[in-house]
Order: sequence, then structure tokens, then C-alpha cells
Amino acid sequence: MSALSQSAPTGLLLTPGAGADRDHHSLRAVADHVTASMALTVERVDFPYRLAGRRMPDRPPVATAHLRAEAERLANRLDVGTDRLLLGGRSYGGRMCSMAVAEGLPAAGLVLLSYPLHPPGKPAKLRVEHFGALHVPVLFVSGDRDPFGTPAELAEHAAAIPGPVTQVTLPGAHDVRNQDDAVARAVVDWLAVL
Repeated sequence: MSALSQSAPTGLLLTPGAGADRDHHSLRAVADHVTASMALTVERVDFPYRLAGRRMPDRPPVATAHLRAEAERLANRLDVGTDRLLLGGRSYGGRMCSMAVAEGLPAAGLVLLSYPLHPPGKPAKLRVEHFGALHVPVLFVSGDRDPFGTPAELAEHAAAIPGPVTQVTLPGAHDVRNQDDAVARAVVDWLAVL
């Protein structure tokens, strides 16, 4: 798959972090800004555990299978292939999207908000084994005090991604509190030059 799709993306599928749902304030802000700024359909989806009312996040095989089905559903609705969709989300959701793409789900790019590079206080437990299989444009937006990975750690490990990488650092920790507009602007600015 080439780094960029033949045509411009037509959709953005957004997923929440492990402790949130599709209505997380950051995801709503991104969806609102993107739909107001560009001709792109945005859909926010929950994972199966949330839909079933459970608190424990799905294991990666369940989550990535769900993402594949949701991406195909959105692509069918837009009458395009999944390679015309951008996939992403916050923390766990973004990680699951990146894993689905690394496993072969065609996509136009990845929007990874507060990517959980490692568990807080455990920098040796990296979640980057699949980075070498990401041949699409990737946007990382994270806080400068994120305990799940510093900007320097993220830059170091994102260098393994073959696709073009953009890293935006904002003031804040993992939730990047009170920065929803800045997060959304970072996404819109990246989309404008994609």
C-alpha cells in the first residue's frame, strides 16, 4: 500500500480511550471542527465492551475485528474503500486503530490522540511492536506531561514508522485538559496538508 491514498480521504472514524465512550469531549471537539472545516464524514464509535456495559476493555483481537467491521460499514455507507478512511482516537482507541492498520486494514492515515506509548511509570513496557508496519501518514497529538510517554520518547519510537509522521505537543498530561480546541485544530491543520 502506498503512503498516501490515490484520492483524498472521505471519512474519519474516531474511537475512545479505555475509560470513556464515543462522546468523550475531545472526540466531540475533533468531530465538530473537522465537519465544520472540511468535506469529511466523521463517525464516533464505541468498542464492544462499552456497548455491552462492561468496564474492562476488549483484548486487541476483539477490538481490531470490531474496528475492521466499523470501518467497512462506514466505507460502504460512503461508497468507498476503507483506504479512503482515516482511523484514530484517544489512547486505547488510537492504539487499537494503529494495530488494525498494522494488521492490514487499509486506511488513508491515523489520528492518534494521547497515544499510550507505555503504562505510567513503566517505560520498558512499550506498545510499539507494530509501528514498523504503519505505512500510512500518522498524526500524534499529546500532552507535554503525558505519563504514558514523553514527547521525546514518542519521537524516538515513532521514528520506526515508515509512513510520514507528524507530532504535535500541547500543554497538559494524558487528557490534555481544557485543550479540546487545540487538539481539534491540530487535526484539522494536519488534514489540510494531508
